[in-house]
Amino acid sequence: MLCYEHNKTLFYTKTFHNMIHIFVAFLLVSTSLGPVLSLQSVPDAGHRQLQNCTLNPYKDIQKLRRVQAYLKKINKPAVKTIQADGDVIDCVPSHLQPAFDHPQLKGQKPLKPAVRPKGHNLTEAVSESFQLWRDTGESCPKGTVPIRRTTEQDILRASSVRRYGRIRRHVRRDSTGYGHEHAVVFENGDQYYGARASLSVWAPRVTNEYEFSLSQIWIISGSFGNDLNTIEAGWQAFVCSCFFQVSPELYGDNYPRFFTYWTSDAYQTTGCYNLLCSGFVQTNNKVAIGAAISPRSSYNGRQFDIGLMVWKDPKHGHWWLEFGPGLLVGYWPAFLFSHLRSHANMVQFGGEIVNTRSSGFHTSTQMGSGHFAEEGFRKAAYFRNLQTVDWDNNLVPLTNIHLKADRANCYDIRQGRNRVWGTYFYYGGPGRNVRCP
Repeated sequence: MLCYEHNKTLFYTKTFHNMIHIFVAFLLVSTSLGPVLSLQSVPDAGHRQLQNCTLNPYKDIQKLRRVQAYLKKINKPAVKTIQADGDVIDCVPSHLQPAFDHPQLKGQKPLKPAVRPKGHNLTEAVSESFQLWRDTGESCPKGTVPIRRTTEQDILRASSVRRYGRIRRHVRRDSTGYGHEHAVVFENGDQYYGARASLSVWAPRVTNEYEFSLSQIWIISGSFGNDLNTIEAGWQAFVCSCFFQVSPELYGDNYPRFFTYWTSDAYQTTGCYNLLCSGFVQTNNKVAIGAAISPRSSYNGRQFDIGLMVWKDPKHGHWWLEFGPGLLVGYWPAFLFSHLRSHANMVQFGGEIVNTRSSGFHTSTQMGSGHFAEEGFRKAAYFRNLQTVDWDNNLVPLTNIHLKADRANCYDIRQGRNRVWGTYFYYGGPGRNVRCP
């Protein structure tokens, strides 16, 4: 972990060579003046702290070299660059995207679109400006894919270069482990070849930089041991860590962002967020994974939701992702997985937060809209039109539904069904309250 005094901002904004000069100069000063004191530690014994942290120029230079090497690997040459509200979107030739660094994909090109499941309705309208970067009026040319550029600041917010983009997260079990709490609908007991739903988009308040709030679909196979395979897609919100800049989060702001994740070994060494490793193959030039979603729902006002579908291509066996009606984002090659090479044995929909109890109480990080399910439409977050994909590539309704709220006094869930929304549910909550101390 890098340690900073008042000039820490310089360490983020200067180039690597300027950083070296700063460190050398600082080393000379600190040698003559004695030990350098660090910033006062945050009052949370359960997380990384800044206490007893002395500047180590040589170690920090080594870390910065690793950061630069990683940036050179992950940020591919772009034919066009778009600046958008804090994000930089690079238009990268599709055959140069990170996925094709994988030994089994080298020299290949993205596949043609897969056949969608039967019964999929493509008649709904979708806004062309569902992400903030598209509001600029700019777009990526055909034959390229838009990729959010990874910066030094992004990586320095992570615990290490190796762990960047591979944040440990956990699928729902029968108890809340590692501070992760859920309000979800799930179905198991069969073989599943995909799932689909539309989920409302909100900007929940996140209490501190060690927490997040998300809403997503999980495609799950294997046990809940080290062989767990998952494919995940949805939106995710973090807190802006504008002062300390040592958060393990990815983006540095609280916009809800479209994200994907995959793992084949229970989040240990395989998989990553978005396009931060060789894995997911993007085929669409209109969607930037990891970019902010716009517009967002407002309490007692306009509601905005996005459609998501993940399904297994019957021809090649890869898992495809659709964002909104008709926008095929890309696919996860089947060889990335063990159990998911065949099928999933569980699908799950809903919300998840991290509760660090950093003040000794339950977190006030919100899930969904920050309001309980009982408040209903325009006030609580929702998923609607829940479906799964069967062995014959048909979209079918859920038949064996289970509801789970790990801490119902903090975040709850209510399920229903009607002719327009099919199977749906409201979920979420404010976190800490009189019933959730």
